[in-house]
Amino acid sequence: MLTSKQRAYLRSLAVDLDTVLMVGKGGLSPALIKQADDALEARELIKGKVLQETSPISARDAAEQIGSATSSEVVQVIGSKFVLFRQKKKDSAIQLPRAARQV
Repeated sequence: MLTSKQRAYLRSLAVDLDTVLMVGKGGLSPALIKQADDALEARELIKGKVLQETSPISARDAAEQIGSATSSEVVQVIGSKFVLFRQKKKDSAIQLPRAARQV
């Protein structure tokens, strides 16, 4: 689970990212989930877009379903775009800010 500071940090990194995942009229196919999983493995942080004119699913639903299928966190959903994050076990390029200690 991401903290608000970690989420804000990831949002700042996602601003300059290109959209690598497009959800269209086919909806969430196994091929799309595989593509998202491969992209998360390579990049850790990805941006996706739902083509609202043709897609049968909303951006929020698509982000949550892809996130659960790929074991990733939904960082944000704005309009038709969404950002997902899954940290690598080894050699992670993204260092998240530490969570505040609970007292």
